[in-house]
Amino acid sequence: MMYVVFLIVIVIVLVVVLSIKIVPQQRVGVVERLGKFNRLLTPGVNVLVPFIDNVRVFHDLRIQQANVPPQTVITKDNVQVQIDTIIFYQIVAPEQATYGISDYVYGVRNITTATLRQIIGNMELDETLSGRERISSNIRLALDEATEKWGVRIERVEVLDIKPPGDIQEAMDKQMKAERNKRAIVLEAEAAKQDLILRSEGDKQSKILKAEGEKEARIRQAEGLRQAQELEALGEAKAILAVAEAEKARIEMLRAAGLDEKVLAYRSFEALGEIAKGPANKVFLPSSVAETLGSLGAMGDLFKSKG
Repeated sequence: MMYVVFLIVIVIVLVVVLSIKIVPQQRVGVVERLGKFNRLLTPGVNVLVPFIDNVRVFHDLRIQQANVPPQTVITKDNVQVQIDTIIFYQIVAPEQATYGISDYVYGVRNITTATLRQIIGNMELDETLSGRERISSNIRLALDEATEKWGVRIERVEVLDIKPPGDIQEAMDKQMKAERNKRAIVLEAEAAKQDLILRSEGDKQSKILKAEGEKEARIRQAEGLRQAQELEALGEAKAILAVAEAEKARIEMLRAAGLDEKVLAYRSFEALGEIAKGPANKVFLPSSVAETLGSLGAMGDLFKSKG
């Protein structure tokens, strides 16, 4: 009797274990009832009918990645390149991912490989090396069109590496090195050109400043000379004016002493007499002066009497 009870307990526990399914977050289960799709198991506690319901598969709803093996493809200009890509995808319809295709990861890789060969076949080597965005975009469009029926959404396609053949890589390295050397020579020549331009500009500015300085010096020198001449002329004018004033004052004093032009004439003839005393001096007088001399004789006696 105890064995029967124990067997019944074991059966009950087994039924409970088979009936209850706990699904983690971001995972979903596809349930089949008697071999036909019934429902999806959502995260949390789910109850199944033992021996009737069966969980076909669990799907991870997080974004997954699939590495596509490196593919050797031929470009439009007949160059073999090796391309390494990676696909990021997410399951959005678990039932379609279960019944729409046997292995969606394998299908994604095959479509990527076929699309990659088609795209690279229409591109030359230079376009391939510089067209990663174009290649990724075209692969994603092709995958979106195919995986829409699989319940899979392509999030992103990345081209990790593009490797040309060794000899072409070496030639590209040499070309790149030559290009860098050329660029360095051009930059050096441009720097030398700029240096000459700056030196010429500096020399020009220096000459302009020097000429401006010399011009300013000549202007100031001429201005100083003009002012000196003006001062000198002013001094001479003042001197002449002083002499004239002195002469005027002397004449006024003579007039105040009662002397007229005859007296002055007499003084002049006395001076001529003193000049004529020299052995080598001769004085010639006009005949009209004789009358004047006669009249001046009396004046001479007058001056002598007055001392």
